[in-house]
Amino acid sequence: MSAPGSRATSDGSPGALQRTAAWSVHALTASGAAVGLFALLATSRGEFSAAALWMLVALAIDGVDGTLARRLRVAALTPGIDGRRLDDIVDYLNYVVVPAFFLVEAGCVDHMGWAALPVLASAYGFSRSDAKTADHFFLGFPSYWNVFAIYAWQLDVSAMATQAWIVGLAVAVFVPLKFVYPSQMTTFGRVTNGGAALWTALMALAIGVPGIFGSVPILWISLIYPIWYVGISMWLGGLRRAKT
Repeated sequence: MSAPGSRATSDGSPGALQRTAAWSVHALTASGAAVGLFALLATSRGEFSAAALWMLVALAIDGVDGTLARRLRVAALTPGIDGRRLDDIVDYLNYVVVPAFFLVEAGCVDHMGWAALPVLASAYGFSRSDAKTADHFFLGFPSYWNVFAIYAWQLDVSAMATQAWIVGLAVAVFVPLKFVYPSQMTTFGRVTNGGAALWTALMALAIGVPGIFGSVPILWISLIYPIWYVGISMWLGGLRRAKT
């Protein structure tokens, strides 16, 4: 037997537990902003491992909140809150501002001016009306600056190489390439989402418990997933051509 209020009432209106669950999803999404703040504070104190772990926590939250929102019909149950806008606000903080600050403070770039490129390019990317296409793809590089920043720091990439990558990825924000939206995938969705969960766990171990895998180059092995993501994106999405 279901708990009282866990489903719609006799007149068809949503029960108390349904509404509570819906608001809890919004709270989960909003908690990402607090996580971003913690990452910024850790970065400012030079605690880069802690900051990187907070960035991974933000990734994990963003990986599940959308799926929960759709399953629990959050949009219908909380019409006064725009969940997508909330998600975009939190994502811009965690995917752009936090990693840009991290790159500067961790010494991954020669000058703080380089951090302006991700911030400016992704401000445009996030504001596009077609940033997420009707067929559930991201259009342009989907601002995974947090992933980039963690690798640049962990692999001790030279400042010159990091800056070259920043320029390339900032330009890629404007290129009409379609990248898969993992939580909305139907083809290879389980593989891609399962790989994302495994990648997050491996990165957390590599950062939080250095040397846990001995001499195994776990960071290099973890690059398999980003390569998979780009590959499957180009296969299923690729270049969006203008309609004629």
